[in-house]
Amino acid sequence: MKMRVLGALALMFFFGEWEATAQEQVLTLEQAVTTALVSSLDLRDARMGLEVAEEQVSEAWSLLYPTINASAGYTRNLSVASNFLPAVIFDPSADPAELIPVRFGSDNIWTTSINVEQPLFKPGVFVGVGAASSFKNLERENVRGRTQAVVTRVRVSYYSLLLAQEQARLVQKSVDRVRQSLTETKALNKAGLASDYDVLRLEVELANLEPSLRRARNAVSQSERELGIELGLESGDQIRVAGSLADIDLDDRAANSPANRQILAFSAWVDEKGVDPAGLQSMAQNDRSDLRSLDLMEQLRQAEMKLEQVQYLPEIVVFGTYAITAQENGSPEFFGEPSMRAYARQAGVRVTWPLFSGFSKDARIDQKRASLRQAQAQTRLARSRAENEVETIWDQVGEARERADGQRLAVRQALRGFEIARAQYREGLGSQLELTDSEVALRQSEFNYAQAVYDFLVAQANLDQAVGFVPLVDSNDASGPVE
Repeated sequence: MKMRVLGALALMFFFGEWEATAQEQVLTLEQAVTTALVSSLDLRDARMGLEVAEEQVSEAWSLLYPTINASAGYTRNLSVASNFLPAVIFDPSADPAELIPVRFGSDNIWTTSINVEQPLFKPGVFVGVGAASSFKNLERENVRGRTQAVVTRVRVSYYSLLLAQEQARLVQKSVDRVRQSLTETKALNKAGLASDYDVLRLEVELANLEPSLRRARNAVSQSERELGIELGLESGDQIRVAGSLADIDLDDRAANSPANRQILAFSAWVDEKGVDPAGLQSMAQNDRSDLRSLDLMEQLRQAEMKLEQVQYLPEIVVFGTYAITAQENGSPEFFGEPSMRAYARQAGVRVTWPLFSGFSKDARIDQKRASLRQAQAQTRLARSRAENEVETIWDQVGEARERADGQRLAVRQALRGFEIARAQYREGLGSQLELTDSEVALRQSEFNYAQAVYDFLVAQANLDQAVGFVPLVDSNDASGPVE
């Protein structure tokens, strides 16, 4: 409930700022996740399933309460039925073979009754309550698992948008550099210090970069729309996100901007170097939503099998009935005269014991036992796959981190190389080809670093989900480091 309230406030703030300023709204990662927790259609569907399960538990408990039924009826006999009886019943001197018609009933008949039944011993009810409770717990875990999946998808979409923006920014920088170099080369060409070929080569490179810039901008728009879908927003193409992959420093968290620090802190662990892989495996076995769901499914299958087994036991019910019947001839008058009313009161105990039903119970029990064994086999397989998934993602985290460290050094070297090549070209000591190559190397190294940071963050998000601990789902804040 606390998370929903915070999400609602964040969503109100989000739309309020948007409408008030009529400008682009910049979302932080935590704001994006909080918005999704409130507006996601996927989560609404999961919560509706939980509500259904809760009502099924209430329905199961209702079988323990008494059942009270009231009924009332009126019958108008258009022709009262008659039966033939021996005449000697009324006249001993009559011929024994003689029959006389006797009318039974009256023109108007009223009936009303109240029936009450209270189960004393109904074993299927208690087992059914347990089965319904297991199903409710399963649906609750399903909500948790789908919430974790939504948060993970929002994180990945957020990072993808940052990467697309970084690609567009780098291509734009390349276009600006080539345009600047083209201007300088044209000036050198007029002064006789650069050839026409140098100018032509830069013009060709600029012509090749401009479609790439358009493609990069289209990728940004697509990523914005995809993130908007995850957030449950209609105007996804207006979303802007805070942070920059190229500026993220994985080694010194304090050196980052506030938005980048929030991105790095949004994880179940702060520093991967202090995390024990064995602890992650243990955590996954205990906290993963899919494994918990399979354990709950086993409990549900066990309850279903017991529900079939108790069908061999008797049921004991206490019942009571109170009825009033009235009859009247001629024109109907509600319930007629008091002297023409009959009252009936009954109370008793009913025992029902199923003795034989054609072996159908045995067949149903065997079916439930097979379903239980199937669920147990699925759980064992899922646990083995979970171990492999955690280990694989952990390796991806380490590989992405090492690649980011290497690419960060490559960016510094490429930037230094570009500055040297540009200075030499201005002094007439270097060629335009060297300048172009150094610019391409710089752009590629910058994007490679952003890609490595992106891969690291995505692996981090997937690892959180793989171990079953996702910020804002399993904790109240966005940084809950694993001990």
